[in-house]
Amino acid sequence: MAMAMMRSGFQTAIRRSGRNINTPSKRGFSSSSSQHDDAYETAKWEKITYLGIASCTALAVYCLSKPHPHHEDPPAYPYLHIRNKEFPWGPDGLFEVKHTDH
Repeated sequence: MAMAMMRSGFQTAIRRSGRNINTPSKRGFSSSSSQHDDAYETAKWEKITYLGIASCTALAVYCLSKPHPHHEDPPAYPYLHIRNKEFPWGPDGLFEVKHTDH
């Protein structure tokens, strides 16, 4: 095992001996050309993103702070609560306030 690790280390050193180790290799994006600066594009889109976040936040605060119309409750017409037969749980609806007569 130790011998394989040493051999792997030697092979890596031999492969790297042709390159300058101090200069890191630059990663090329698939859509970039030689004249195009990737760092500039990254910084540009980062600024656009922050500007978009700020503008969307400001628009949301503006829209949510405006007064909005409140609709009146519909009239309590008696024909809306017609009960033709009793519910299994009693005379009142399941989610209505219970009428207790003492």
